[in-house]
Amino acid sequence: MSSNLPPLAHRLRPRSLEEFIGQEHLLAGEGFIARMLAAGELYSLIFWGPPGCGKTTLATLLAEAVEADFHKLSAVTAGVGDIRKLAARGRDNRRLGVRTVLFLDEIHRFNKAQQDFLLGPVEEGSLILLGATTENPSFSIITPLLSRARVAVLQPLEEAEVKLLLARAGKRLVADYRREVEIEDQVVARIAAFAEGDARRALNLLETAFLNLAAGRDRLEPADLAPLLEGRELLYDRDGEEHFNQISAFIKSMRAGDPDAALYWLNRMLAAGEDPLYCARRMIRFASEDIGNAAPQALQLAINARQAYETLGSPEGELALGQAAVYLATAPKSDAVYRAWKRVRKEIKTSGNLPVPLQVRNAPTGLLKKLDYGKGYVNPHRAPENPARIRALPEGLREKSFYRPTANGYEETIARRLEERRRRAAELAERESDERS
Repeated sequence: MSSNLPPLAHRLRPRSLEEFIGQEHLLAGEGFIARMLAAGELYSLIFWGPPGCGKTTLATLLAEAVEADFHKLSAVTAGVGDIRKLAARGRDNRRLGVRTVLFLDEIHRFNKAQQDFLLGPVEEGSLILLGATTENPSFSIITPLLSRARVAVLQPLEEAEVKLLLARAGKRLVADYRREVEIEDQVVARIAAFAEGDARRALNLLETAFLNLAAGRDRLEPADLAPLLEGRELLYDRDGEEHFNQISAFIKSMRAGDPDAALYWLNRMLAAGEDPLYCARRMIRFASEDIGNAAPQALQLAINARQAYETLGSPEGELALGQAAVYLATAPKSDAVYRAWKRVRKEIKTSGNLPVPLQVRNAPTGLLKKLDYGKGYVNPHRAPENPARIRALPEGLREKSFYRPTANGYEETIARRLEERRRRAAELAERESDERS
């Protein structure tokens, strides 16, 4: 039995694009990479996809397909000096009619200055850049570099594709280790489901199970996988794509009134290591932005949940966050205050420094009173009908309505009160008009 073999995922790497499994949307029919190769071209590309979807393999095969001088670097260890050397080599190759391909793994690890340095060689054509990243290029790659490279979005492999890969792997294991072992279909099915589209994870699991099979046995069964499938790594990155996707799903679940989905996404984030106080802060914001005065107590409950977590910590305090999430999801919703806030900000930018109406100006001195500061103002506590007389908006804005309450929850009561105020104001205005005439 061989003992010093490289990992199965490496040994099973396809030798041509015809052997490559997955990414049909790019490589088959009218896929843009298929059309690019058919024209004999290779442009700079950013491969964006999850682990184990074939980014490195695809880059290697593309370079081979156009007979390019291929170089692989990792952004974790490479620097500007490495790029400079390859760019010089690329210029020499161009004079010989040879394309030079740089495959830069984990390109998102390059800082802005390093990415800036890549621009020149890529723009002049001395290097064809094939970058690989698991993070959204919109957040991790500078705009000028993105404009010079097309983003190829790679998908996790389908279960059927992983099963096909595992069938090949089973034959390779038997040949490499010279041991006749039958791999049951259920084993393949369970590994394919557990791998979640990650080919490398699937192959590592199968090889580990194969090597751990006791001497004398010739059949790999589902029970043999149990020790290997106890835990499942959760896909998450505290400042990247999954972070933004999952917090978005959490907020939108509450906005849609779905407490089950809200609890699910909250727990997904917490289980993956998200800061619970970050989730609490987003719920406080949600209480104002999406619930507002439809359920005014929502804001206090969200603040209380944060305080409860700060008092109890994890895991006990996380239940308070869950309680708040369920309440926020099921509470009546209104973004009327949020919309009113935006309308007012827009108005201020448009109309500028409108003067404060005399009626509501401060009049602490006799001189200011002589100038009509505060004239006509009566404290509403002293005259219940008086609020309708107060005109606090600047002249020219008095017919505008910024806050428009909905009919949801407590805002229905607010809407009735405002309508009553408008009615009284209209009656007073009509009465004053009659008295003047």
